[in-house]
Amino acid sequence: MNNQSSDHSDTENKARRFPYLHFFLFLITLFSTLVAGALQQGVDLIENPWLIWKGIPFSFTLLMILGAHEFGHYFMSRKHDIDVTFPYFIPAPSFIGTFGAFIKMKSPIMDRRILLDVGAAGPLAGMCVTIPVLLIGLSLSEIKYETVESGVSLGSSILFSGMNWIVHGFLPDDVNLVLHPIAFSGWIGLLVTCLNLLPVGQLDGGHVAYAVIGQKQRIVAKMIIAALVIIGITGWSGWLLWAGILIIMGLNHPPVVYDWIPLDRKRKVIGWLTLLIFAMTFTPVPF
Repeated sequence: MNNQSSDHSDTENKARRFPYLHFFLFLITLFSTLVAGALQQGVDLIENPWLIWKGIPFSFTLLMILGAHEFGHYFMSRKHDIDVTFPYFIPAPSFIGTFGAFIKMKSPIMDRRILLDVGAAGPLAGMCVTIPVLLIGLSLSEIKYETVESGVSLGSSILFSGMNWIVHGFLPDDVNLVLHPIAFSGWIGLLVTCLNLLPVGQLDGGHVAYAVIGQKQRIVAKMIIAALVIIGITGWSGWLLWAGILIIMGLNHPPVVYDWIPLDRKRKVIGWLTLLIFAMTFTPVPF
C-alpha cells in the first residue's frame, strides 16, 4: 500500500508540475513576434527599442490564433484521455517571428471518431479566432489608390476575398489594400490553417481525411503532392519545398487501433466541413 500511495503521489506531482519549458518558449515567441510586428511598422529597434510596443497588435492576435489552434487539439485530446503535452511555441528570426506551435500526443489514437475529433478541433478553434481577427483587421486596413512602393504583395484565398468583400465591397484591380497588422495576423492564420489542413500524412488534414475516407486518404495525398508540384512550377516555388517536406514526412496516415469503427453522421459532416475550410483557405500564390 505504501508503494501504491507513493506512485499515486508521484503522478499527482507530475500533473501539478509547472510547464517551464513551454512557458519559456512562449515568452521567447512573444518577444520574437513583438519584434517582427514592430519591424513591420518600420520601427528601428536599435535606436528606439522602447517602440517595440508597436508590435503588440500583430503579436498578440497571431499568438491568440496559434494558441486557439493548439489548445483546441489539447483540450480535445484530454477529453478523450489522450496523454498530450502543452503547446510548444517555436520562436524564429523570420518576418512573422515564429514557426508556429505544436503539441505531442503520447498515446495511440484508438478509433477514427477520436482521430476526427482531435484532428478537426485545432483548425476549427483557430478559425473561430481568425475570422473575427481578420474582420477587425480588414476594417482597420487602408485602401490606397496610388502605387505602394514598400511592403510585400500577398495572395488571396476564397475565404479572404469573401471577407474582404464583406468589409470593403468590390475593389478594382488598380487599388491597393494595405493590411493593418491585425489583418496581416489574420491572413497568416488562414495560411497556417491551410498548411495544417493539407490532407497528407499526419498533418491535421491527414487526420481528418483518414477519419472520413480511410485508406483512400493515400490516393488523395498523392494527388495533393502532384498538384503542389504543378503549382510550384507554374506559380509559387515555395510549394515545391512543401511537397518535398511532405514526401519526407510520409504521405500515408497510419491506421488507428480499432480501424473498423465508423464515423457517425455528425462527425462526417464536421470532417467534410473541415476539408472545405482547406479548400477555402488555400492560397495558390501566397507571396
